[in-house]
Amino acid sequence: MGNIDESFFQETEHRPKQSTIEAENIPLIDLSPILTSDSSNSSSEITNLVAQIGDACQKWGFFQVINHGVPSTCREKIERASKEFFLLPTEEKRKVSRDEDNPLGFYDTEHTKNVRDWKEVFDFVVENPTLLPASDEPHDMELMELKNQWPNFPNNFREACEEYAQGIEKLSYKLVELIALSLGLSSKRLNSYFKEQTSFMRLNYYPLCPIRDLALGVGRHKDSGALTVLAQDDVGGLEVKRKTDGEWIQVKPIPDAYIINVGDIIQVWSNDRYESVEHRVIASSMKERFSVPFFFHPSHYVMVEPLEELTNEESPAKYRAYNWGKFRTTRNLSNFKKLNVENVQIYHFRNGDL
Repeated sequence: MGNIDESFFQETEHRPKQSTIEAENIPLIDLSPILTSDSSNSSSEITNLVAQIGDACQKWGFFQVINHGVPSTCREKIERASKEFFLLPTEEKRKVSRDEDNPLGFYDTEHTKNVRDWKEVFDFVVENPTLLPASDEPHDMELMELKNQWPNFPNNFREACEEYAQGIEKLSYKLVELIALSLGLSSKRLNSYFKEQTSFMRLNYYPLCPIRDLALGVGRHKDSGALTVLAQDDVGGLEVKRKTDGEWIQVKPIPDAYIINVGDIIQVWSNDRYESVEHRVIASSMKERFSVPFFFHPSHYVMVEPLEELTNEESPAKYRAYNWGKFRTTRNLSNFKKLNVENVQIYHFRNGDL
């Protein structure tokens, strides 16, 4: 990753601690009741599953799922392809570098909260092409097409990525339906927002870090989309900020499980019933880490605001509506430059009188 410079250094209060707290009680949820139409799965099993999802979203904003229906072979293929790609020479990876015109492909100088992350990434969209606003200017209606760019090596890279994305997309819809039910809505209530989704997949590579006491793999942040589905390897490193006391809790890797977290959009849709929670990634000086997050995002034209069914006189809407595409484009632009101001956040759309 080149010479170490101060752009990697976290402010003192945000640097990782020498010791970590391992999460014993982040919920682990078995999704098998929804994976079969077998009549033996009673309505009580589904009701119990929905209750578990709701409880996890409310208390943690994070949970892990097993028996999720994604073939293990798909995950093995993309993890193998990811390792082969990131271990290529840097000049080979930079043949598919992303830039301000196309924020898809390889990148190794990403910033979170204006501090450089100790990682390399490769991004691709699920729908190719994907439409987003061409600028963050409110009155500019021009759209741009985001198109995937694929490396020549490894040979099966594109196939592995596209096959895996299909499986994770199906899982994401199931999870969104369970979340809708947990909010007292119909199961399909949220599905239409993803008709022309802007979802994307990211391959993460965290090289060995000789300054792990100063830097982070990814700095503290909340996910701006609806839902994130993460596959992490056995190295671990993901830390979640516990809501009860603000402590950073490390999420222990569980073989073949996926880590799920609700994003800002679900926080807004739910009118703060569910909260998007801060998380970060600790860098390691002992072992390289690979992970694959899937960011489930709605269509570019969706106006994000509290759902009508979840607001009333006693609980009025806590957010003004904002356009997802413009929000996303603003975030994309910030990834390429160190800003002098904080990036756009959902609390900028909070109604001030509440």
